[in-house]
This record gives sequence, C-alpha cells and structure tokens, in this order.
Amino acid sequence: MSMIEIQKLQKWYGDFHVLRGIDETVEKGEVLVICGPSGSGKSTFIRCVNRLEEYQQGTILFEGKDIHDKSVDVNALRAEIGIVFQQFNLYPHLTVLKNVTLAPIKVRGMARDEAETVALALLERVGIHDQAHKYPAELSGGQQQRVAIARALAMKPKVMLFDEPTSALDPEMINEVLTVMKDLAREGMTMLCVTHEMGFAREVADRVIFMDGGVVLEQAPPDVFFSNPRHERARAFLKEIL
Repeated sequence: MSMIEIQKLQKWYGDFHVLRGIDETVEKGEVLVICGPSGSGKSTFIRCVNRLEEYQQGTILFEGKDIHDKSVDVNALRAEIGIVFQQFNLYPHLTVLKNVTLAPIKVRGMARDEAETVALALLERVGIHDQAHKYPAELSGGQQQRVAIARALAMKPKVMLFDEPTSALDPEMINEVLTVMKDLAREGMTMLCVTHEMGFAREVADRVIFMDGGVVLEQAPPDVFFSNPRHERARAFLKEIL
C-alpha cells in the first residue's frame, strides 16, 4: 500500500481552476520534489494533502484511507502529516522549547516531561539545542526555520510537507535548513517538498515533478529531469533558474 495516493484532484478558487486533475502516488520513504513557476499550484497541491486546503473533486488516500472520510480527525491527520511553511509561524511569546512541546502535549496528550525530552533531542538533531530557552525574535531566520522543523517532527509524523521552506531566508542561512532536510531524507522520512533549490533536488529527490497551470507536465528521477527534460515548458523553466 502506498503512503499517499492522489486521484483526479481538482481545486478552484472561485472561477480560478488552480488544480486540474492531479494524479500522484507517493511511496513510504520517497522524497518527492515539486517545482514549477509561481502560481502553478504547487503549494496548493501539498496543502491539500493534510487538508489545510479543501478541494472540490478527487480523492486523497493516506495509508489507504480517504482523508475526507467522516471518521477522520483532522487534527490527528495533521499530526501524521507535518508541514513546514515558507514563514516560520512560531509563537513569538513562547520560548523555543515551548513552541516545540505545545502540540505534542495538547494534541498527542504527551506528558510535559516526555515532550520536553523529545523536544530537546530534536533541537539537538537540528543543531540548535543551545537555543531552547530563547524566544523566536532572538534567533536568526535559519534558526527559526529549524525550530519549525523540530516542532513538526515532535508530533512524530509519518510524512513531512515542505512549502518553500528556504524562500524567506537570507542566502547564507539556506544551507542550515537544507542540511536538516537532507538528513531527514537520508533517514527515510517520506517528504513532499515544494522548492526552487535544485541542488537539493539533484542530491536527495527520488523523483521530481514539474507543474504549470495546475497540471503535472513532467515527472522523472532527478538525473533524467535535469539532463533531458521532455516538456518544452520544463526546459524553459530550468534554463531560467539554473
């Protein structure tokens, strides 16, 4: 059974048809990179996977179950499918440690001591263990994004979604975040990553899909996609950003 199956996914914003019949399957442990020009539907696509965006037609199955089944608890679904956003979305009035422990305590029902132990281990894993008692405003952008990743991992998700996680960062901070993402990929985390970081895609993606106009125009392993893209629009996109 595949981790995620997406069948004939259709999404509109009013009259704007943003997703036009997406069919994709993501296997356990697969790293899928989604690229394409702005406005192509990439972020909307991954946000549908954990119901941050609702869609009008089609089906999304997570571990074989329709995520819109009446029995599905949306909060429980989002605990299993974590997401890291372009903006860090940390709570400014909470310390780093409290940002990471809040959801495991409130949603997972984890004891505070256990949640703090998990959080400190994750902060060490992403290289900011020494920042645990600081507030977000005291951290750099790269550090804040690593806190956001640790916060998502604290829920012990089965899938991680990344929605352009480096696009709001200064260039020198991008590698901090990409290093954490590469480590997750090597450890076998199932990942769907919307990104323009093509070096990351070359290094760790199992598959790259190229979207434009709400349609998947091309998908291939990274060596094939970057060396010999078939679709003219994909070739133009790569020429522009590489």
